[in-house]
Amino acid sequence: MTKRNLPLIAVALCTLVGCDMPNIGTSSPRSLQIIGFAPDGSAADTCWGKTISPAIIETVRCEVLLQPAQVSTDGRIQQPAVYKKEDLQEIVQQRAETWYETVCPNLMTNDFVANLQRALSIRRTYRSKMTGLMDDKTRRAIRKFQQGGFESGNLTVASARVLGLVAVPRTVD
Repeated sequence: MTKRNLPLIAVALCTLVGCDMPNIGTSSPRSLQIIGFAPDGSAADTCWGKTISPAIIETVRCEVLLQPAQVSTDGRIQQPAVYKKEDLQEIVQQRAETWYETVCPNLMTNDFVANLQRALSIRRTYRSKMTGLMDDKTRRAIRKFQQGGFESGNLTVASARVLGLVAVPRTVD
């Protein structure tokens, strides 16, 4: 399966299970982002994204002792040890799935995106015209803004709160 086929598979899957069209893109060469599905137990009126980072596997070449050296009683080596070189694969980092809450698509109006662009511009991550369109420049600015905590071109609710675009939930005392 190639990355080019993933959007087609996602469309087919959403057609079968009846979900909103997912937004699929790569946040880095090592991960895949999928929007449009939700983790178990999430509230019905929330939107979620998931980043899947594959396991990192390292191949290590080692020598395995097949036959120990034969040493005479006076300490001289009669026959050297026999080793076999063997390649072993070790998991350096386990596969990880990270769920994050996103701003729902129905809230991403032109006005909201224009406010997002202004907020990112103030923080010097967006340096283009305020178009109100969620384009590649806006996604790059979102990714740059979120890079300190979460690298994604999809606006997380946490980042929207920091930018002052989404209300912070009140706690009941």
